[in-house]
Amino acid sequence: MTQLRPWQTECVDEALQVFEYRTHFLCHATPGAGKTIMVASVAKTLLERKKIDFVLCFSPSRAVSQSVESTFGQFLGRTFNGQIGAAGGSYTYQSMRTLPKELWRVLSEHNVLVILDEIHHCAGHRWDDLIIGNSWGRTILDRIQGKATFTIALSGTPWRTDDHPIVLSRYMQPDGKLHCDYEYGLQRAVSEGVCREPRIVLTDNREISLRSSELGFKNFTSIQETIKQGHVSYPEFLFRDEVIDHLISEASIKLSDIRKQRPSAAGLVVAATVAHAEQVARRLSALGEKPVLVTYNTPDANEVISDFKHSSDSWIISVGMISEGTDIPRLQVCCHLSRIRTELHFRQVLGRVLRCQAGEPADLGGWLYVLAEPNLTEFAYRVGDDLPGQRVVSFSPKFSKLDLKETNGAGALLPDNIPSIPNDPGIDLSGSWVGAAQGFEGRNAADLRLSNQYWSEVLSLFDKTLT
Repeated sequence: MTQLRPWQTECVDEALQVFEYRTHFLCHATPGAGKTIMVASVAKTLLERKKIDFVLCFSPSRAVSQSVESTFGQFLGRTFNGQIGAAGGSYTYQSMRTLPKELWRVLSEHNVLVILDEIHHCAGHRWDDLIIGNSWGRTILDRIQGKATFTIALSGTPWRTDDHPIVLSRYMQPDGKLHCDYEYGLQRAVSEGVCREPRIVLTDNREISLRSSELGFKNFTSIQETIKQGHVSYPEFLFRDEVIDHLISEASIKLSDIRKQRPSAAGLVVAATVAHAEQVARRLSALGEKPVLVTYNTPDANEVISDFKHSSDSWIISVGMISEGTDIPRLQVCCHLSRIRTELHFRQVLGRVLRCQAGEPADLGGWLYVLAEPNLTEFAYRVGDDLPGQRVVSFSPKFSKLDLKETNGAGALLPDNIPSIPNDPGIDLSGSWVGAAQGFEGRNAADLRLSNQYWSEVLSLFDKTLT
């Protein structure tokens, strides 16, 4: 029997109490805290008390769905593959469209607990007689709400970058603050040894030059200053070999130091496109590394991720594959080279390197390397806030594209030809990229140059001894 952490025990008790008078429970627990074990314990107790007959779990990717199936099977001591005799089954939100009618009838004919993982992907509410939301949210309102005996929603980042409400959630009026039945923040998780201390390395350059026939010659003293001038965009820094080389070199040195104490530790690079991931792989290989590359185009991608999880390989490079909910505890260093700059995505990426393992040294931390872009810098300083910023939702019926397509919770529409993997917005599916040398939206081509004058600021918001 798995020993529950104190927060998991508290949350299980709170959920069981809530279910005495209400059918829905929302848990906000920081990424990497162990939400799946917690909710499996709730399910086990409800099954033992004969409150439910089956459990259905929904999550945003096949990798997470398979992990949930494995965890529940082990924790419940029963198969969890959706077949005859199983305690239930684990499915993706994408699969809800094609699940057989017989499965949905189970909700009407039996007592069923439905678990909705990373619920922020699902937007929706009822407006008079209408069901409004993205297709995942509408399906939940149409097929699950009022039919499931109990529902539990889980999220490490319970907000959306648009102003649409998360399905089944309660918001306080008039400020639109989300009501969570249980919250477990990162600061408490770090203090209790559940999550690693986040160490965020903001990297900048003191000497940046830009030359074009339109601009002439200009010098800038930071990435932020360069971007604010409007002549160079953030992605144009991401695709520079010299920027990639600096970030991955620093991260590789850090990972080598960590592996001296924890040989199984690994690093992750979150890339922007397939072509970008291949570029990063070449640069890592030049450092003597042998990175694993996994993208939405990789055959048997989930098996590649699983193999890496249980291997001793040092680095894996991902595009749209290793994000929220993906459980690879040995990941301890990450380079954030994605074009997505939302706080939700930033925290989900950070969460990949914060999941503690038993017996590991307590002072190693989880390291995230990012460029000092204005938004990312702001997000880094707000990591200690459990629900950052003012989260206001709109309940007016103004859904348009959301009525037709799912979003990845970071506000990006999911491409039709990637049926089960949340992806970067604006992803170039052809694998090509237009760089700085080819001009900026019709303006004259510009030559961007960066010096070797890099500098870094290490943020360790919960450890005041680190400078």
